Amino acid sequence: MKIKLLPKFILSLGVIGVILTIAISLFSYRSSRSYLENLYAQRVMTNSNSIADMMSVSDVKKILAEGGDKTEEYSEMVTLFNKLKKDGDVTYLSLVVPDEDSVHFYIDALVEELGDDPANQIAYGSDILYTDAANPDDPADMEKYITIWNQYQQNKGVDHPLVTDNSYGYNYTGISVILDENGKALAEIQYILDMEEVRNYLNSFLINMFLISFCIIAVTMAAYIVFVRKTITRPISRLADFTQEITESGKFENQRITMKTGDEIEALSDSFNFMMEELENYIANLSKVTAEKERIGTELDIARNIQASMLPCIFPAFPDRKEFDIYATMTPAKEVGGDFYDFFMVDETHLAIVMADVSGKGVPAALFMVIGKTLIKDHTTPGRDLGEVFSTVNNLLCEANSEGLFITAFEGVLDLVTGEFCFVNAGHEMPFICKAGASFEAYKIRPGFVLAGFEDMNYKAGSMTLDVGDLIFQYTDGVTEATNVENQLYGMERLEQVLNRVKDRTPSEILPEVKKDIDAFVGEAPQFDDITMLCVEYKAKMEKA
Repeated sequence: MKIKLLPKFILSLGVIGVILTIAISLFSYRSSRSYLENLYAQRVMTNSNSIADMMSVSDVKKILAEGGDKTEEYSEMVTLFNKLKKDGDVTYLSLVVPDEDSVHFYIDALVEELGDDPANQIAYGSDILYTDAANPDDPADMEKYITIWNQYQQNKGVDHPLVTDNSYGYNYTGISVILDENGKALAEIQYILDMEEVRNYLNSFLINMFLISFCIIAVTMAAYIVFVRKTITRPISRLADFTQEITESGKFENQRITMKTGDEIEALSDSFNFMMEELENYIANLSKVTAEKERIGTELDIARNIQASMLPCIFPAFPDRKEFDIYATMTPAKEVGGDFYDFFMVDETHLAIVMADVSGKGVPAALFMVIGKTLIKDHTTPGRDLGEVFSTVNNLLCEANSEGLFITAFEGVLDLVTGEFCFVNAGHEMPFICKAGASFEAYKIRPGFVLAGFEDMNYKAGSMTLDVGDLIFQYTDGVTEATNVENQLYGMERLEQVLNRVKDRTPSEILPEVKKDIDAFVGEAPQFDDITMLCVEYKAKMEKA
């Protein structure tokens, strides 16, 4: 289901608004919490240390001594602690002496006006075990008593309030030691402040901050949505409706839209109007272009059929000849190709084979191919040296080469009586020869220069002797340079391997297997060059007449 632009915009803006509201509220809450916690921590430690400093060591000793609660100093100290507790709104204020497993209380301030219950006041000389004082559900609470005792043994209090947050309440506890004349801990002040009201204040602050931020951001978002709807989404929606009407109706003539927004949307509408004008012109010319393309396609089909008919394509080519078996194929990369092959009887005892590749692709290469094929065949006559044939053909091609094309070509003539195979090579690939009972191997011969490159080039023919059962495989570079999707070439080595796998088969069976292997190697990669192959087997010597 499609969702329009404005709902998407509102949704995304709402998500951003919620994120901003939460982020601002949490940031404000954390900042306020950090400030208040530091403020109250400083207050607890300052007041605790101040009370410890103002205590008279001699008075403290008298209070701690046996019967200290009966002394005048004790009464004065209790009055002072009660006053400090009341003035400072302190939750608990005590004079204590800790030991390894308990704490001894000597003064526990009591102010009924602050809601203190006399029944809960800790009596003078009470010894309370840490295990009784600590919250059994909070193992960390016991650790605080151990910390206080360890510090006391070192004649020190705590540097920062000890924080308790459990079922006993949320408290800051300041511990400051009272030292005797020798600097040894005599007792300590236990200053406890209830932080629950502070926490309640912070929670209330967080809620208020969230509501305020939400209201401000919601109002701002609403105003911005109205602005965006008027200046952006409504013009875009109008443009979208206009394009949809055109799409549904299929009518493009004289369709225009006018928008005056003074921004990119107006520029978009102007561009759309220009596009519609260009589309009208395109549609007007499309039928002409289509007709022309169909005409060219028809002519290319005809050209492909003509080219195919010019190459020997009926097999077996010489059903009445038992001395040899020959087969050839050509797969063009485009509608028409530049490769060509040929084979023909020069006379009753000589078979000629030709394999060639015209530079370039398409119609120009195909036309040049026709000229080259015709000239080579016409000038290959009985007893004529093949080097002389190529020299003559080269000069004739240079005269009719206004496009600067050239041909790589290989021609061979097999004497069916003696097995002598004369050949000439003009820059073409080396053939593969398979001797009877052996394997295919590339036959290294001088490549010579291409045809139609320069005038008056001299080409030299070579020769070899074939025995009955020998095979010749010739091809164009479209075979070895076939490329797969990883830009790897098929190559001579792979070609030799597949030829040797099928060396015991007939020429008409060998070429399809090679093409099948090429297709498997190339895969989905497009064919960039013509693929042309020819194979001839010398099966029997011809008897002299």
